[in-house]
Amino acid sequence: MADDADAEETPTTLRHRIVLAAAGLLENDGLDAMSTRAVAARAGVPPPTIFRVFGDKDGLLEALGEYGFETYLRAKSRLPRSDDPVQDLRDAWDLHVRFGLGHPAYYTLVYGLPRPGHLSRAGQEAVTELQAMVTRVAAAGRLRMSVERAAALMHSAGMGTIFTMISTPPELRDPEAADVARDMIIAAITTPPVNGSAAQASPGTAGAAMALRAALGREGTTALSTAERHLLLDWLNRMADARPGPPAQG
Repeated sequence: MADDADAEETPTTLRHRIVLAAAGLLENDGLDAMSTRAVAARAGVPPPTIFRVFGDKDGLLEALGEYGFETYLRAKSRLPRSDDPVQDLRDAWDLHVRFGLGHPAYYTLVYGLPRPGHLSRAGQEAVTELQAMVTRVAAAGRLRMSVERAAALMHSAGMGTIFTMISTPPELRDPEAADVARDMIIAAITTPPVNGSAAQASPGTAGAAMALRAALGREGTTALSTAERHLLLDWLNRMADARPGPPAQG
């Protein structure tokens, strides 16, 4: 009977039914219960159907991570943009922390099972959104380093903070830990505004380099060949990420 029902369903409907079954298993019993046999039983399909639809268990987990992160990514993409991109970055951190603590099973699924050189599709989309927000900070001349380095630092600090809080019993958690970590990482990757104005900043070499990079990406240019453009971007990133040298003498 299961084979007959399987044959009558469209691939999209069947895939969605299996993902929903996996989601219920994950939310009720945790990641350790996520065997293909258990998911198949909950979805009412033969175990080989999992492999036919998703290729392997990793394919199923990728789809499940995307399902779990869908609401978070939608909320992140809808965060209002203010005139202060650094404040917007702070708001994005707070949203990320709320999601991680509110949905620890999905967060662990996406970020807690690292494979060398691989990031899940849901994780990649989250990083892409973060890099876009950091690029806005760069365009304002308020970035201390390259977009990639700043996004990577913020991403890793956020994951470390959330996993530490997840692993700590709720009654022992420091409610201000995430805010302290946020303020430290924001201070490390951005420069303060001038005279309290977020619209005006003293960029320095790194800020100026990243502001130029953001402008080139926003406006485009026909003055450079593709090879020259890649070389210029490499130079700008190296300038932004270089450690300050000793002060000039004389």
